[in-house]
Amino acid sequence: MAFLTCAMASWSSVPPSINMRKLWRGFVNTIFWSYERGSWPYDLIVIAIVIFVLLSPRRWFQDQSPSTATANSDIQLVEEDAGNHTRTYRLDANILPPEKRTSHRTPELERETHDILGRTVEDLKGHTFQVQRIDTVRSGDGPILYYDVTVHP
Repeated sequence: MAFLTCAMASWSSVPPSINMRKLWRGFVNTIFWSYERGSWPYDLIVIAIVIFVLLSPRRWFQDQSPSTATANSDIQLVEEDAGNHTRTYRLDANILPPEKRTSHRTPELERETHDILGRTVEDLKGHTFQVQRIDTVRSGDGPILYYDVTVHP
């Protein structure tokens, strides 16, 4: 403990003591949500939660339905034709919703494959491209396994 004595005043450079028990009790009450409704600590925690929910990015929560969630492993670059400036991507049929899986080209199938490629393929994100051809790949006479989608960037 150090004292500075002067003709007019004296002061101590000792920091005020921190009550660790009170600090620990506040931490435990916060973690276990032990505050009464309407108290200022309760209101402060609620405000912090609301701010977190409103300011956190949506991608942190991955709130897509399983039918629209895609992984890059479900899409593969099969062929790149530099002469015609086209690329052919193989899409797993399970990426598409069941009602849009058809063996022939429809506007809904074209729009859905375009949207999926635009969201997941890095070379196509943020760029305009056109779907030129969609070929279905089946397992014999069974269900559709893949779509080979040819695009012109």
